Amino acid sequence: MSIAISSQVIDITPAIRERIESRFEKLNRRQIALITPHVMIQKEGLNYLVEASAGVPGETLFAQAEDENLYAAINDLGHKLERQLTKYAEKPLAQRANAGQPAAEAEAEAESEE
Repeated sequence: MSIAISSQVIDITPAIRERIESRFEKLNRRQIALITPHVMIQKEGLNYLVEASAGVPGETLFAQAEDENLYAAINDLGHKLERQLTKYAEKPLAQRANAGQPAAEAEAEAESEE
């Protein structure tokens, strides 16, 4: 997978590229194809702002993280994208669980379980 990494403020070193690619490799564990992932690194004051967007079938994931340490910001960004991807992957399961049940029956069933 090729990840577009861009920054107008700092040079993208091999270590930075490797850290970003390792975070995106962890996202590939979900077996969902990421379409054109792009990472943008900016510097605002003393903090680094890292933004990423990646397409998935039917949606676009976007996350941003800010930290004084660039590597910490990249890790936070990876965690945010991972949560979004998990939510995206489990979304059809949640919809199928409630499919076909009228709202009144679902509420009655929930109350009887308590």
